[in-house]
Amino acid sequence: MTPAQTVAMIEARGLSKFYGDFAAVRDVSFEVPNGQVCAFLGPNGAGKSTTMKMLTGYLAPTEGRARIAGHDIAVDRLQAVARVGYLPENGPLYTEMTPLASLRFFGRARGMNRATLESRIETVVRQCALEEVLEKSIRKLSKGYRQRVGMAQALLHDPDVLIMDEPTSGLDPNQIREARLLLRQLGQQKTLLLSTHILQEVEAVADRVLLISSGRIVYDGAPKEMCRENESLDDAFSRLTEEAAA
Repeated sequence: MTPAQTVAMIEARGLSKFYGDFAAVRDVSFEVPNGQVCAFLGPNGAGKSTTMKMLTGYLAPTEGRARIAGHDIAVDRLQAVARVGYLPENGPLYTEMTPLASLRFFGRARGMNRATLESRIETVVRQCALEEVLEKSIRKLSKGYRQRVGMAQALLHDPDVLIMDEPTSGLDPNQIREARLLLRQLGQQKTLLLSTHILQEVEAVADRVLLISSGRIVYDGAPKEMCRENESLDDAFSRLTEEAAA
């Protein structure tokens, strides 16, 4: 590992989120270094989306701290969010806009100058294969295309950190293949934290797995090391989550 890769770009320190007596997330701590693609796995309701929302400042933790590129999300929010691109699952889109109008709107909201914005729009449109629908109403687009518009918005300001919740949701097999290629390319220069239910996606793009179950981290390591001898990743996922629930 090079010195640059040791820099923690995503930090969770004792993150907890309580709703009354219910703990959605309990004492979650981890770091993701520069240039790593980390898959965030867990059953439905395990705390993945809640953790991602706390890391990006969309949800305040009950306890603990989150940092992006060294910036505390609670104390230095503007600096932190400038360094992160966030794609929530089924993220909100302005459906009355076209993808082009939406990208220009979000770019201006981020204070990007015209030349930089138009250059970045050209780049993300190509990366997310939006050329055919650029001037169509988002309302009329398929779920897959809407997901690609959301990904383009997350990439628009060229962030150092990408946090994505189910980034290939709604995509067809060809689009999934293209998205995985893009994620691998982005992972060469950026830090990625990806929530997914698709274990083949983990094998295809991830350097590391964080597995959360019942609000706690139960595995942190390489995908292959999750598995016992002759065990598939699906089997390892089931075993670890069942052990955590016992």
